[in-house]
Amino acid sequence: MPGGGGGGGGPPLPSPSQAPTFISSLISRFTGGFVYDSRNNLQMRGLVVLLISKAAGPSTEELSFQHNMVSGIYSSQRSLAEITELIHTAFLVHRGIVNIGELKSCDGPLKDMQFGNKMAVLSGDFLLANACTSLAQLQNTKVVELISSAIGDLVQGIYYENSKSPEENCLTDDISISTWKEQVFLSHSALLAKSCQAAMELAKHNAEIQDMAFQYGKHMSMSHKLHSDLQPFVKESSSDTMAFSLNSAPAVLHQEFLGREAWIKQIREAQGRGNIMDYKKLQEAIKAGKGVTSAIDLCRCHGNSALAALESFPSSEARAALANIVYAVTRFP
Repeated sequence: MPGGGGGGGGPPLPSPSQAPTFISSLISRFTGGFVYDSRNNLQMRGLVVLLISKAAGPSTEELSFQHNMVSGIYSSQRSLAEITELIHTAFLVHRGIVNIGELKSCDGPLKDMQFGNKMAVLSGDFLLANACTSLAQLQNTKVVELISSAIGDLVQGIYYENSKSPEENCLTDDISISTWKEQVFLSHSALLAKSCQAAMELAKHNAEIQDMAFQYGKHMSMSHKLHSDLQPFVKESSSDTMAFSLNSAPAVLHQEFLGREAWIKQIREAQGRGNIMDYKKLQEAIKAGKGVTSAIDLCRCHGNSALAALESFPSSEARAALANIVYAVTRFP
């Protein structure tokens, strides 16, 4: 097959008969850095789905089917955990697509970037297609509806993340913390929350248990996101100042307390020649305000809500493990 499909950059794409094997081997290499980046294991979502499935156990309606369980988890719940990870990884791959219009000459050859974009689209779509096939094989219409709506939430959340502020050349959005939470739920929490709920549906648990599983997934992932946003501000013994998003939780809360105009003024003062941002100066400004402490309080608030949801589940090692995950993301130096 000619190499024209690669846009002139990168190796030629395989023939249709070679595609499945080629893509599968490519995906296993390409996504390896996403699931483990040498510092953090990013396969959290599937693990949480398995743990909450084990913590809940079988419902009274499903007691006669306990022979289908392995280590206290149904095979359908294991499949759901894999589906959740596939969807999450697919969106990570899609997030890697580069805006060609914003590239500079120092970023590398244009043809390589174009080829990389094509592979990111192909790889992400391949993962999503596999996830949807596995989802259909669960043969549960409510679970299909839940996970499908979570995919829709992800798309909507990423759209909000990438939408530009109406203010020209503005690096930060004029949003409140309540709007920030709505957007973060869509892009970071919906998939895990609805996957936890779907796991309870597969075991035929009642609506109350399903809601508690949803609440745990929602609040734990919100705490996880807040914990991630706070790292540039709370890490000790760091010689280099970490770059951070100006739409992160501490920055949004700082803007709420300070006021929009004063925040924009601080950003412009931190911009040097060539619009190079002095993140250390901005970091010190945010630390001097109430943004960081308020973000820590919010993180712990969501953590407490997640722990409260766990009270509906019987005491077990799995429940303790879920609680430990919450403790890990609400602990600060």
